[in-house]
Amino acid sequence: MSLLIISNRLPSSLTIEGNDFTLHNSSGGLVTGMKSYLASFEDSQKPGYKWIGWPGDTIPDNLKKPIIDKLNKNSLYPVNLSPEIMDNFYLGFCNKTLWPLFHYFLVYTSYDNEQWQTYNYVNEAFCNEVLKIYKPGDKIWIHDYHLMLLPQLLRSKIPDAEIGFFLHIPFPSYETFRMLPKLWRENILHGLLGSDLIGFHTYDYQKYFTHSVQRILGFESNAGLINLPYRIVKTDNFPMGIDFNGFADASQSSEAVEELNKISRLFKGRKVILSIDRLDYTKGIINRLKGFEKFLNDYPQWHAKVNLIMIVIPSRIGVDRYDLMKKEIDEMVGYINGKFGNIHWIPINYQFQSVDMNTLAGFYKASDVALITPLRDGMNLISKEYIACKTDKTGVLILSEMTGSSRELGEAIIINPNNEIEISEAIKQALQMPIDEQILRNTIMQARLRRYNVNRWAKYFLEALDNIKAVQKNWEMKLLVDENLIKIYKNYRNSVNSVFLLDYDGTLVQFDSNPDKAVPPPELLSLLKKLSEQKNTDVVIISGRSKQFLDKCFNILNITISAEHGAWLKQKQGNWKLQNIYTRDWKEIIYPYLEYYTDILPGSFIEEKDFSLVFHFRKSDPEQSSVKAKELHDELNDITAKLDLQVIPGHKIIEIRNKGISKGDITAKLLAANKYDFIFCAGDDWTDEDMFKALPPNADSVKIGISSTYAKYNLENCNDLIEILKQFINVKSNLNGIKSINEKELLLM
Repeated sequence: MSLLIISNRLPSSLTIEGNDFTLHNSSGGLVTGMKSYLASFEDSQKPGYKWIGWPGDTIPDNLKKPIIDKLNKNSLYPVNLSPEIMDNFYLGFCNKTLWPLFHYFLVYTSYDNEQWQTYNYVNEAFCNEVLKIYKPGDKIWIHDYHLMLLPQLLRSKIPDAEIGFFLHIPFPSYETFRMLPKLWRENILHGLLGSDLIGFHTYDYQKYFTHSVQRILGFESNAGLINLPYRIVKTDNFPMGIDFNGFADASQSSEAVEELNKISRLFKGRKVILSIDRLDYTKGIINRLKGFEKFLNDYPQWHAKVNLIMIVIPSRIGVDRYDLMKKEIDEMVGYINGKFGNIHWIPINYQFQSVDMNTLAGFYKASDVALITPLRDGMNLISKEYIACKTDKTGVLILSEMTGSSRELGEAIIINPNNEIEISEAIKQALQMPIDEQILRNTIMQARLRRYNVNRWAKYFLEALDNIKAVQKNWEMKLLVDENLIKIYKNYRNSVNSVFLLDYDGTLVQFDSNPDKAVPPPELLSLLKKLSEQKNTDVVIISGRSKQFLDKCFNILNITISAEHGAWLKQKQGNWKLQNIYTRDWKEIIYPYLEYYTDILPGSFIEEKDFSLVFHFRKSDPEQSSVKAKELHDELNDITAKLDLQVIPGHKIIEIRNKGISKGDITAKLLAANKYDFIFCAGDDWTDEDMFKALPPNADSVKIGISSTYAKYNLENCNDLIEILKQFINVKSNLNGIKSINEKELLLM
């Protein structure tokens, strides 16, 4: 068993010159963060890993064997794509559409269909490479926004695979995410839902994702679990940690000490503020410079007493927007230095370069203040690295509230990066903060980061992946499979007197946004007719529908029907009979409350039955309706506390009815009046749980949907139930035509 790590780029980049090639380490938060965790795989008790990604260049045919052999020896497996395709993929859809949109820079977002097609093509190419490597039992961990279609592509090929996905950038709010074209946003959500576990840095990102799933695809979530028609998917937040000890040790390295001494000599007697970020419009570098300029304007007493070291790491060189951004930064730095500087003091020391880990640790260690103010950032590991390198516990972190790390580093000075005044005042506060307060704040943050490091982050994620897989297996154990069906069919074949107790909506037919349109198709009526004509077999439909609707649908059949959850009963070829004495005068009290909520919740409506009122909200906005339905439910519970009523929530409905009406009561009454030696019962929602609880131990019961139930078995959907019912028709006639069941095995039982 191996851990398959899948990301856009391999942790080693390939450079090809003629017939020669070289491999060098890639940079980036994921690579840096995973090194420590993957080092622990050298322990023989742990499984190995394989990292799959683009190597950074196209592998020519004449070098394919030596390059792939060398990569494979380092547990690296390349996805061989041309630079042209990767440019259209990475610089195209990933960074012209997904990156700006997910970071709320809508004005920068491009909607290019050709780039979307390339995004699909690359995800499929990754899928093909993974399938070549995957072996049963392997654990798949997919990383980041470049590969959001990959989980479902893999799921369609290897349904039982254990697949986790982690998003390293923010997931935007529904209102932002819906800016994507309908097909794109639906495919991205379906793609992610191919995972067993979807991880985010913060609860906010997790919440935004589940909201989008609910509002775009209609799948609801509860406690982080999304119930799909066929599976359960878990979402959770796992704030990514760093190799805390690694950075603390790096701050003691000779390179770090050398950099520390160099900075101490160069800025002797002055406070040092450090700003370091990749060149990107999300990092708020211009806002940071404007905040520093305001600080120098407002507090001239700090002139010649403070220096800002601004390191900008090159990124996406040659892309127009980034080139313009660098030009703007260059001009802004020159303007500030020209405005405030003199021959003895230049406020900003500006460096446009990459920095290795040990040298970077020296910058962290030498800085009195770290100014980290992205406009939007999924996590921001720089803030954590700075704290880890402050081994003497001095130093002040100024951190944007728009970063994921601000949720963990609450002892930092948290600011809004769009506000120059806040940045200026935070700089002043940081420079004047007493040493004992610095030590107190950093001690708390260091303890937290040391405990929750990158190893624990990866460990928690993979444990959660195992846990949700175990939950899925528990549900699978309750799924009605062939082995169980063989026994059920045998019992039916050998029975003397049989009954089928069936719910209607969500069981025999799919739900419809307009309940009046959810009528039985001719195929279903034919099936029920044939089933009811089986020797010594009764068919009973127990529904919450009105007797008028059920009469219209089933009056041509010789079956028993119960309406309004058991309030009415119509025996075969009989008339409707009320099962008890129920009142209606309470409707005058309840109706105005339902009317109020239909006014404030567009798409909702009221259905009136003989002894119940139903508030429907299937057509309403899913997020608003979940809130308003809960409000209405709570309000109705208060109103009905002293009335002889019950408030029953269902699938996109709330029903108010007389107490004493339940599917369980009518089920018990029907079973008591007949001696059935075979009972098959099917339903889909919690009103059917009363029916399941009323069954004797020898009954076979089925819940439609993957959720907890008193039923013996679960089925994934209505169609599966219909196929099973079709096969019952053949069981007593020499088993002709039975599908997916071994007939010889059934006959021998």
